Order: sequence, then structure tokens, then C-alpha cells
Amino acid sequence: MRALLFSAIMVLALSSSGQTDSITQLPEPSKVKGKNIMEAFANRASVREFDTQELDLQEIADLLWAANGINRPAEGKRTAPTAMNSQDIDVYLVNSRGAYLYDAKAHALVLVNTGDYRSVVAGTQKDFAKAPVFLVIVSDISRFRRADENQKLTWAAMDAAIVSQNINLYCAGVGLKTRPRVWMDSDKLKDVLKLSPSQRLMMNNPVSR
Repeated sequence: MRALLFSAIMVLALSSSGQTDSITQLPEPSKVKGKNIMEAFANRASVREFDTQELDLQEIADLLWAANGINRPAEGKRTAPTAMNSQDIDVYLVNSRGAYLYDAKAHALVLVNTGDYRSVVAGTQKDFAKAPVFLVIVSDISRFRRADENQKLTWAAMDAAIVSQNINLYCAGVGLKTRPRVWMDSDKLKDVLKLSPSQRLMMNNPVSR
């Protein structure tokens, strides 16, 4: 039932905004929900079992904004800091219908590929593929304005970990389940997400109720 409701909401959002099937405008994030920060820390835990129910569009909008959305529109700055404000991190959402890039400026999902690629993100840990949503964290190291590749990869790892922690604390605060992961079928996932050579797969978080 929730899956049907989610699909209906997606269609309604697209038709009412007049946009194409490749772009889903997300609702404004709710900034008054969830527990206080200390309760979120107290509840934070990495789980191994995930519910199969779909998340609704508001939950996805809030999750993505918490992960790496724009919280200071005048400056274009994010909920997650990055080295030298390089904003090297891109967040992709993978669910049963496709793979999407989160466009933080537009607060929208941009379709990258159709199909169910959750097993590709799950990799050898096949049980995780039942999670309704994966957030895949990618760093484009070409956005760092200086330093050699080793330093850029160090910054990329730091920036990705901060985004993952945003996801962890958001989920703990609103009663969702998640865990930070580095396992995935990287070769296949690069093709699925259509990544450029400078875009590096860093981490992923499965998310469910």
C-alpha cells in the first residue's frame, strides 16, 4: 500500500510541477521534526536488518536535505561542511525504481538510470538489498582546487564521512534505521550512476523504517 502511495505521490509531484519524468521536485524539508540532538546520539546505532516498506516523498526530502542539503541559501552552503567549501560530495538515491542524483540547489531528484540497482549497492552483503532506499555518497575530487591526489582523497574521505554521520543522526532522531557502509559493487555502480573518472564512490547508507 505504501509503495502504491509513494508512486502516486511521485506522479502527482511531477504532473503538478509541469516537469519531465526525469526530475522529481521534492517537498520542502520539515525542520521541526525529530528528537533533540542528545536523544539522537543516545539512539544512534548501526543495524543489520531493514524493513521493506517504502519511504514517502516527505521522508526522502527530509533525509536528503539532512544529508547534504542547502541550509544557508544566500551563501549556497550545506548541512555538511567540506574541505575549503569545495562541495565535492554528491548524494545519489537508489531505490526499486531507479538511481537518482540529489540536486541540492533545486532540492530535486534527477533520474540517472531506471531499474532496481539496490543489489549492486548491497554488493556481497545481499541481505541489505531489501532496504527500500540507499544513499550513495560520491566525491568529485576535481572540485578540490589544490593538492595532490592523495591529499584530495583524504579530504574526500573526511567529507563523505561527515555526510554519512548526518544521515546516521537524522535517522536516529526520527526513528529510521541505517548503517554506514563501504561495501558495494563499485565497478557496476560506477556504470549505473554514470560517474566521471574524477568521481569516486566513497560510502553508502541503506535506510528504512
